[in-house]
Amino acid sequence: MNRDIQKILVHWGGWSAGDHYAMVGWSSVAAGFNHYAMGSRCSNRLSCSDEDGLVIDLCVAKLSIVGMERERAYLEEYYIKGQSKRAIGRKFKIREGEVRERMQSAESFVLGFLEALNIQLDMDLLYEKCSIDAPRLVRAQNLC
Repeated sequence: MNRDIQKILVHWGGWSAGDHYAMVGWSSVAAGFNHYAMGSRCSNRLSCSDEDGLVIDLCVAKLSIVGMERERAYLEEYYIKGQSKRAIGRKFKIREGEVRERMQSAESFVLGFLEALNIQLDMDLLYEKCSIDAPRLVRAQNLC
């Protein structure tokens, strides 16, 4: 399976920023999730199922366990809060290029962890269906 980790994290970010905690009976400040609370909730963001969100949340949380706390924070700032990479660099007082490099490492780690879990996400089915149904552009050929 060929997954696009950035698409997956965009969906996860929308899910994390949403009201899913109320749906599953959790308080938004319970169990250390208070850093996800945002002033305004955007209902027009891409999101994912609760099952997918929890699996991806687990993978992102593993970044802290392996000593990549900063990288986890960058992913949260970018995908959940919608901060630009330049703004993240200013906030953490590092170059934007370093933010990009560290985020790429974190994204690769999350993708690798997802692959190691060998779990099919609901959004895998969505994107697989979209790629099958997508019309293909064909270059016109000279028939002369």
